[in-house]
Amino acid sequence: MNRGALLKVVEAKYTRTDLPEFRPGDTVRVAYRVKEGNRTRVQNFEGIVIKIKRNGYNTSFTVRKVSYGVGVERIFPLNSPLIERIEIVQRGRARRAKLYFIRELSEREIRRKLRADRKRIGQDQEMAKAAKEAAIAEAAEAPTQGESSAE
Repeated sequence: MNRGALLKVVEAKYTRTDLPEFRPGDTVRVAYRVKEGNRTRVQNFEGIVIKIKRNGYNTSFTVRKVSYGVGVERIFPLNSPLIERIEIVQRGRARRAKLYFIRELSEREIRRKLRADRKRIGQDQEMAKAAKEAAIAEAAEAPTQGESSAE
């Protein structure tokens, strides 16, 4: 077994599969576990994904937001156990893979450049609707606890 294949086998155990697929241009809310002293809390960071660096297990993504008039960027390792969840707030349609140019743009210009990707939003809605229907059908098939104990 060569070195690359061996690395893939070892890294596969630690790679996260529970996170949604997103692209540069999407607005995401990352729930990140932060340790302060002897306690931990969850801190949300919401912004536009400007870059995804894909490198197998070492994949990371950069999220940018404007807070009190100051641009803030944060790099998150995708497979970090400190990430509780990633929610996709808005799908954006970007024409580039790295969106460094939005650093110089105002909020209004960013909205104009990164239009909402209606096709991917529609796909998300269809998937959510199908999942909801499947959950309802599954709940209807399974008997309730009271009925099964009465028999």
